Amino acid sequence: MSQLFSAINIGDLHLKNRLVVSPMCQYSAIDGFANNWHLVHLGQFAIGGAAAVIQEATAVSPEGRISDGDLGLWDDRHIEKLKEIIEFIKENNSIPGIQLAHAGRKASSNKPWLGRNQFSPTDPQGWQTVAPSPIAFHTGDYEPQELTISAIEKLIEQFGTATKRAIEAGYEIIELHAAHGYLIHQFLSPLSNLRTDLFGGTFDNRIRFLIEIVKRVQQEITTQSLWVRISATDWADNGWDLQQSISLSEVLHQLGVDLIDVSSGGLVSHQKIAVGPAYQLPFATAIKENTKNKVATVGLIKNADQASDIITQKQADLILIARGFLDDPHLPLHFAKELSADIQWPKQYERAK
Repeated sequence: MSQLFSAINIGDLHLKNRLVVSPMCQYSAIDGFANNWHLVHLGQFAIGGAAAVIQEATAVSPEGRISDGDLGLWDDRHIEKLKEIIEFIKENNSIPGIQLAHAGRKASSNKPWLGRNQFSPTDPQGWQTVAPSPIAFHTGDYEPQELTISAIEKLIEQFGTATKRAIEAGYEIIELHAAHGYLIHQFLSPLSNLRTDLFGGTFDNRIRFLIEIVKRVQQEITTQSLWVRISATDWADNGWDLQQSISLSEVLHQLGVDLIDVSSGGLVSHQKIAVGPAYQLPFATAIKENTKNKVATVGLIKNADQASDIITQKQADLILIARGFLDDPHLPLHFAKELSADIQWPKQYERAK
């Protein structure tokens, strides 16, 4: 059978195969609360055979949302509906995960189908954004407020309390979103972090915000698996790059992070990305080969043979897919059929096998 459908242990978790649903923002929450859209959206992937389902970027504070439609976990009341979703995922033999995030200077934005424009701090749909340095993402965006040390310490604590709530809800994977130009990534990159204090300047200072978040989150974790998503490169001169990603991954491994989820880009509007099939795979492979980390890869992995080869050739340990799952929620079942792998289908669907 294809190694794509071989089991793997990540930390204390046992994943039944190597296909995981990547976090995908739905912009469909109200005041951070999940609803039946999220239940059906996430639940369908568990039915379809995914080893794990990672919930969309979920804000640790109201100001951390990309848009006012983002999920949140800054309030105990958010937990109730999430428990229902998690229960369904587990009942269908998949592992529930959550991506905890703060959008930083890319927050206070409109839903993508309404234009993605950034709202002003005084707009009823907007708020004041924050960042390591007062540099807007796009020309024409509103300048973010530079975070004070006390504000940074509060954010670190918010990641910790959000983790506590996530564990109470029942998530078994906690992923920290340090990619795609959101707040943690903004601290990592010298293109967005011009600070001269303990949180800026040198490599050790720029990674400090993430490291302190990891340490705080680890105080809550018992058996859960801790993952970190990074952008391996900014795709821009003098920015965050692969060598820094390798160095960061080594530090994260020492701190007990179980997996590095390797993506790229999103920090600056002038990025120049060489897009193609599995175009981000070389970054994941380089981190896997140069550290002791387990890694996941993402990005334009579209067919069963391609996914199978990545695992067989040990270029990555897991494959996270987003748009492919939107197109086909039962993608693992269909990949298995293409690869002549006999895997278990939901009994309700076996007649279609």
